[in-house]
Amino acid sequence: MIKKPVTLQSDLDMESRPIAHLVQEASQYDSTVYIEMDNMKINAKSIMGMMALQSHQPGKGTNLTLIVEGDDEEQAVSGVESFLLAQ
Repeated sequence: MIKKPVTLQSDLDMESRPIAHLVQEASQYDSTVYIEMDNMKINAKSIMGMMALQSHQPGKGTNLTLIVEGDDEEQAVSGVESFLLAQ
């Protein structure tokens, strides 16, 4: 299991399209991928779960934790982290 803290460098536009892209990014890996923020642990492969994150309006300086476990966890952490930091 990998727990990776991530600090967003810009506002994360959480409209439906970026949420869908984030879910697509997380879903391409076999590992389980969770995003933890403000005592919420959300399955990054679940569109409904990720929409719950929208109400918290993560923006620049927001601290998230990626929690990833599985055979391709290193690639999954790298891919999801890159996606989050590129927004």
